[in-house]
Amino acid sequence: MADSRVIVDDGDAGLVLTVLPGVGYTAEGPVLARPAEALRAAGWTVRTVVWDGRPDFDVARRVYAEVLRDGVAAAPAATQLVLAKSLGTLALPVAVELGLPGAWLTPLLTADRAPEVRDAAAGLGTSGVPALLVGGTADGLWDGGLAAASGARVLEVDGGDHSLEVDDDPERTARALDDVTAAVGDLARVARGL
Repeated sequence: MADSRVIVDDGDAGLVLTVLPGVGYTAEGPVLARPAEALRAAGWTVRTVVWDGRPDFDVARRVYAEVLRDGVAAAPAATQLVLAKSLGTLALPVAVELGLPGAWLTPLLTADRAPEVRDAAAGLGTSGVPALLVGGTADGLWDGGLAAASGARVLEVDGGDHSLEVDDDPERTARALDDVTAAVGDLARVARGL
């Protein structure tokens, strides 16, 4: 069984970003690290889940739900934002329940073991919770049609895989990373204005 811990990089206690990585894509991966670093530089406190081992879906669901609930309980008046990748998007239903804005990178929209992510994503427009869905057209877990109909802001990377990298095109991959970082920054500004 995989164990987890939350590492906190203190900043403004009124601005809290929670980073939920994927199973094989840690918080050091560029599509999580760059936006998190940009918000850290802007003064946000950054809470990052780190796994010791590879969690399964059930463990990740439980841990990510607890991390979000604990974060809200610890700072109920803070502006909260979630930055999640792949397996981290299992927290989408709980974030919606808690009213937490989130950037959902490569969400598990077509994963048989995560129908709740698809359902929560489909209802983002009616939830009133600011959200960003990011995926690549070459990612089998991405559903561009569902994302477009969700009511969330959508950033789709043409040719992007599950890491949002474009095969044999480092310039497009770098632009996609810049676009993701900018979009997360925009979402953070929206979250602050709530």
